[in-house]
Amino acid sequence: GWLLSLMVIGPVYIIVINSFKTRGQIFSDQLGWPEIFSFEFYSAAAKQMSYLNSLKNSLLIVGISVIFIVLIASMAAWALARRNTGGSRLLFYMFLATMLIPFQAVMIPLIQYFNSWRIGSGDFAFRMIDSRYGLIFMNIGFGMSLSIFLYHGFVKSVPLEMEESARIDGCNQWMTFWQVVFPNLLPITVTVAILNVINYWNDYLLPSLVLRKPALRTIPLSTFFFFGEFNIQWNLALAGLVMTIIPVIIFYLLAQRYIISGVMAGAVKG
Repeated sequence: GWLLSLMVIGPVYIIVINSFKTRGQIFSDQLGWPEIFSFEFYSAAAKQMSYLNSLKNSLLIVGISVIFIVLIASMAAWALARRNTGGSRLLFYMFLATMLIPFQAVMIPLIQYFNSWRIGSGDFAFRMIDSRYGLIFMNIGFGMSLSIFLYHGFVKSVPLEMEESARIDGCNQWMTFWQVVFPNLLPITVTVAILNVINYWNDYLLPSLVLRKPALRTIPLSTFFFFGEFNIQWNLALAGLVMTIIPVIIFYLLAQRYIISGVMAGAVKG
């Protein structure tokens, strides 16, 4: 247990401690405490990476992506689990099969295909590349399979009698799902949200292919520019990394009690 904790906490300690040091101190002593705890490197890093703008882009892209993933995946999983026909099972297995396809195998044709999606010109042109909504659309697509898999298993734990009682009371399918089924999916909903937030918050590859304008960069894209070809600004880069992980840690701490129960229920019952 101690060894595992050390393996997890050790890298975090090194990143945080060295983010307060000068480059000379970092190269001379990576594990020791800094001479002075000053936030000057955090201020410089935030300025160079346009932290507030990057934070806004990340919050907007990740937030909207996760909301749509939760809404669409929960409804799709409920429909697939309750119908239990040959077609629904086939569709569910198709979703599972897409989880086996690595993103790297489809990224080049994907970007080439969406490059041709352009209507109009100027700032108000509709385009999937170099736009926040284009990246949001792709995030939703790539996050759907795992989310449906988790929801599908958890839906089976919701008693069918509750839905039948709701229909007897006059609820249609839409009301039955949102008033009866969805409130019972809270643990797995939080789990799906956390997994997708962590995945897309830290994602570098897909945003680097889609977002080209500096004003659209997410936090991982902005942090990358501290790592030059011939020179690495380690103190600024580490300060930027600390500022990158703080929001997702806060989100994780607020919702951590749902993670284990949600993942186990979704995986075992699936």
